[in-house]
Amino acid sequence: MPTPGAWLAAFLLTYAVEAPIVLALTRGTDAGLARRAALILFAQLATHPLVWFIFPYIVGLRGGTATLLSELWAWLAEAVFYALAFRGLKPLRALATSALANGVSVLVGVVWSQLR
Repeated sequence: MPTPGAWLAAFLLTYAVEAPIVLALTRGTDAGLARRAALILFAQLATHPLVWFIFPYIVGLRGGTATLLSELWAWLAEAVFYALAFRGLKPLRALATSALANGVSVLVGVVWSQLR
């Protein structure tokens, strides 16, 4: 099981990667910059711990399957959250926003894990 310190480092990296993407793609919604940043943080806090501490330990799931399901969870859960939290963000745009942010985050995470 990952340590809390490893999770926190990964969480901060995830937020640092995803927040600027989501902030840029949610411009024009009813929320100001500070509110959007806080809502993005909340979405990350709702999904990231499950990706790290739950999905890898679900009985019957192994490596790639657990990773795939956890990333699908993060993408869809955050997309639903964004669609509900940001008035003016259409569901398809929320899905695309979350997909781009999570995709870039996964790529950065893979590179980061190879460099450690």
